[in-house]
Amino acid sequence: MKLLKYLTLVLPLWMVAGCNDYLDITPPSQIIPEKYLNEESQLASYAIGQYPNILPSHSGWGFGTFGIDAGTDNMISPDINKRYLPGEWRVDTEGGAWEFSNIYQMNFFLNSVLPKWKAKTIVGNQQNIEHYIGEIYFLRAYIYFQKLQELGDFPIIRKAMNDKDPQVLIEAAKRDPRTEVARFIISDLDSAITLLKSTSIDGAKQRISKNVALLLKSRVALNEGTWLKYFKGTAFVPDGADWPGKTKDYTKTYAYPTGSIDGEINYFLSQAMDASKQVADQIDLVPNTGIIESPNNENPYFSMFGAVNMAGYSEVLLWRQYSESLVTHNVPVYAQLGNYAVGLTRSLVESFLMKNGLPIYAAGSGYHGDDFIADIRKERDGRLNLFLKEPGQKNILVNLGAGTHGTPIEPYPTIGSTTAERRYISGYTIRKGISYDGEQTNNGMGYTGSITFRATEAYLNYIEASYEKNGSIDATARNYWQKIRQRAMVDVDFEKTIAATQMGSEVKDWGAYSAGNLISPTLYNIRRERRNELMAEGLRLMDLKRWRSMDQLINKADHFEGFKLWGPMKSWYKPDQLVYGADEPKAIVSDPSLGVYLRPHEIRRNMLSYNGVRFTLAHYLSPIAVQHFQLASTDGSVANSVIYQNPGWPTAAGLGAK
Repeated sequence: MKLLKYLTLVLPLWMVAGCNDYLDITPPSQIIPEKYLNEESQLASYAIGQYPNILPSHSGWGFGTFGIDAGTDNMISPDINKRYLPGEWRVDTEGGAWEFSNIYQMNFFLNSVLPKWKAKTIVGNQQNIEHYIGEIYFLRAYIYFQKLQELGDFPIIRKAMNDKDPQVLIEAAKRDPRTEVARFIISDLDSAITLLKSTSIDGAKQRISKNVALLLKSRVALNEGTWLKYFKGTAFVPDGADWPGKTKDYTKTYAYPTGSIDGEINYFLSQAMDASKQVADQIDLVPNTGIIESPNNENPYFSMFGAVNMAGYSEVLLWRQYSESLVTHNVPVYAQLGNYAVGLTRSLVESFLMKNGLPIYAAGSGYHGDDFIADIRKERDGRLNLFLKEPGQKNILVNLGAGTHGTPIEPYPTIGSTTAERRYISGYTIRKGISYDGEQTNNGMGYTGSITFRATEAYLNYIEASYEKNGSIDATARNYWQKIRQRAMVDVDFEKTIAATQMGSEVKDWGAYSAGNLISPTLYNIRRERRNELMAEGLRLMDLKRWRSMDQLINKADHFEGFKLWGPMKSWYKPDQLVYGADEPKAIVSDPSLGVYLRPHEIRRNMLSYNGVRFTLAHYLSPIAVQHFQLASTDGSVANSVIYQNPGWPTAAGLGAK
């Protein structure tokens, strides 16, 4: 039965890990469910076997870990995301985020193990058993958080359902309001926090720990609190105007647990503050010496992102280890070549402060301009100085002849390269994640680690949550903010920065907006700090969505820009490398008449993004595919489905949002 598969994904074989390392390849084994999950080692294997399917990391040929901000105002890739092309993102016939496979795996474990645990029939160390149960609670919470971000309202399913009665399964498909989903996630994380050990059970930070669960809790709570605040009164929150949940009997009378949306906002922001503070107060930031080129990794902050073994860095709470011979993993290679055609935007580069704490446009800032990349880096925020590549820098310092794809000296950006891994699409490229070891530059054979959770986020979460809740910077937030800026080698006086901030000069930063309006300088600088510290770590889209930071693109196009090509840097290139023209089929770069900055998505007139990027309100959430409406209906029709579509999206395949 299709509906049974749709909600339960009953699998013929149980795929579980055969080792306790968070590695790229884990051997499967065939398990008889009734005879499984009866001893500690089986719980451990089942839990670790779910990590690669659920948690973010990098494998494959793409730029991966430090390229997943592509498709935001932080980073550019060759293919523009349809999110910014209204009418091009369309409802699918089937598939999409509305699926339950990983949820089923978590529920099967919990349904099987919890009764045995309570009866004390599981063989093994009791504390370890509890830890592995905590891991599954965490993983279910992580899955549901992904659903919350993609779809908003979503069914809360606690059982590994195998009921053959279609009506039971249809009932289970009913969507729960997003606030209930968020509370369910926090409940799962509270269970995980209670059960998990304070430190990773393997001692190497490759398994989830209590601090990881606390950090995720702070992320989830901050996400929901700010989402509710900025979408208040709209169809994107329960009981808002035109909320589609009002069309269904089972949700039309929904009331917030605290009695109001404002009560919910305060609840979630308080949860974010509490959880983030617990992490930040325990974990010290890794020091930054300011050293960039060092064969002995003399700058812990720099080397942390490209280390083979990340266990020794206090800030790393969870990371993924890669085998030296069994992976396809190329981040070190692409951090030395063209970053696999993923480049930083002008908007991101210009958002970094000067080291004196002033924005680049402020009087007395000392900004050296952007005629050359070397000028851009001078006297800037230490993070930009560390992580923005400049021609002439060294990329390999040890084992110089060991790699096959390494580029020892950073070249001029090859903006017109037709080889993806060597193309510098925006002219600005990132050093974050680089390894100076030539051995890591063998194509497909790099084995540096991948950070999954980093404690600095807790500092940032507290600063933002406390300000959003209370409207002021409290003593704890002040302490955290100064520590982050001190590590970044920026003047710790953030009030000086706030006073010098002119919001009209920050309009290229989408985070300067909420609901189409520019925000206050204080809140903007909190967001700026987050943007700069977490650059290229995959959290930017989440932030832009929860801040409602793309409304301004509904009525006015914006343009993804890179470096200042049509200035002195054009001398780096031969004439045949700078072919342009809207109707020129061989055009390589954007026409200087469009501006002095390279516009990679506006090279030829036939490009869908030639006139810039736009947005539509519906694109804050993903559409649900038609198949799912039909399966959750007693007669197979969309009209009689218990599921409702997300705001602004139709229920017919092939159509875009309104």
